Amino acid sequence: MYVPLPIDDITLGEPLPVDVWDGHGQLLLRKGQPVRDERHREWLRLHNAQVKSDEFRDWTYRYTAAIDRALRGEQPLEDIAAVARPMGVAEAPAPDPEQRPIEEHWADVHEQLTLLLHQGQAVHDFGDRFLRIEQRVLALTRLRIDDSLFVLVQMLMDRRQGYSASHALLCGLVVRLVGQTLGWAAPRLQALQRAAMTMNVGMARLHDDLARQDTPLTRDQRRVVFDHPVRGEALLRAVGVRDEAWLELVRDHHEQLGGAGYPLGRVVVSDDAQLLRMADVFVARISPRLSRAGLPAPRAVRDVYLDASGMPTPLGSAFVKALGLYLPGTYVELASGEIAVVARRGRRANVPLVFALTTRDGLPRGEPPLRDTADPAYAVRRAVEADAVKIRIQPSRLLVRI
Repeated sequence: MYVPLPIDDITLGEPLPVDVWDGHGQLLLRKGQPVRDERHREWLRLHNAQVKSDEFRDWTYRYTAAIDRALRGEQPLEDIAAVARPMGVAEAPAPDPEQRPIEEHWADVHEQLTLLLHQGQAVHDFGDRFLRIEQRVLALTRLRIDDSLFVLVQMLMDRRQGYSASHALLCGLVVRLVGQTLGWAAPRLQALQRAAMTMNVGMARLHDDLARQDTPLTRDQRRVVFDHPVRGEALLRAVGVRDEAWLELVRDHHEQLGGAGYPLGRVVVSDDAQLLRMADVFVARISPRLSRAGLPAPRAVRDVYLDASGMPTPLGSAFVKALGLYLPGTYVELASGEIAVVARRGRRANVPLVFALTTRDGLPRGEPPLRDTADPAYAVRRAVEADAVKIRIQPSRLLVRI
């Protein structure tokens, strides 16, 4: 349902907090774009500009809340009358795990990052919006890191979610964890996580499309994929990013030692770019696509652990040490015959804590018991593809029990 846009209340040059549509349901302006001048305002009037009723309701709530604050502050009447309708995208409150389930916080972050990556260079306040997203990510991951891994992996395996943002958020968490294991300094970790969250900005919409595509890439799609590291670097420069470490990582995240990577075929590649590429490959391989199931996590970990000659590398060893073989949110079959979801990385790489979702006969459990796979009776027998598990999980209901 739509309601008329309050055109005369719009502050020119400020980002709109809502999407704007014409009378036929065609998008006129995206959230975050401004009404530039009076001619632009009149153009919207001629096109019968409208907004969705739920977005208008939230916007109006912000307006009335601003007036209420002025009244409670006993400001002069002329100041109260001058309160303008708020513009700009409202900053989300800091996450409070006691008030909302952690999966809801991550869903908010996912939505915000999807919008930012899709809009790309069209966003005039890219830097500010990215920093707000980054602050929320850091706040969430400071709480209980395995809970965040669990939720992000579950989002990655849900084909209804936008793939590009799920991939970016999980890669960001992976590179930070592995970098911390290697003892890298905070500025280095920051550049890595920022690059992970934006490395595919040069093809974000195509990234989402390819996850839902069951046919080979077209020639045009291959060209976009090949060029996206350079396009992403250029786009980030255009929106004001000046951190050269961040920019170079985006440009080089598909380069490989010896010149086998793309798009520039660099022979020498930094450890940071190699780690970013490892995370990118790992997350892509465990992700289910319309055209294929995701690889089991141990197989995907092994692929990044070993080099071309089959030998482990220092980066690969740190990867396994940081993540283990069974990532929270993935599924396993136990020696008991139960199907379980991994809840926590364990004391060793191959002994996670899990919740048994089924009985040994394959029947769903009403209240999944926690199992320690270090116990031989509940040792991990094998990894299980997400598509093979039909039980719906509510992460917060499980995680609160640990």
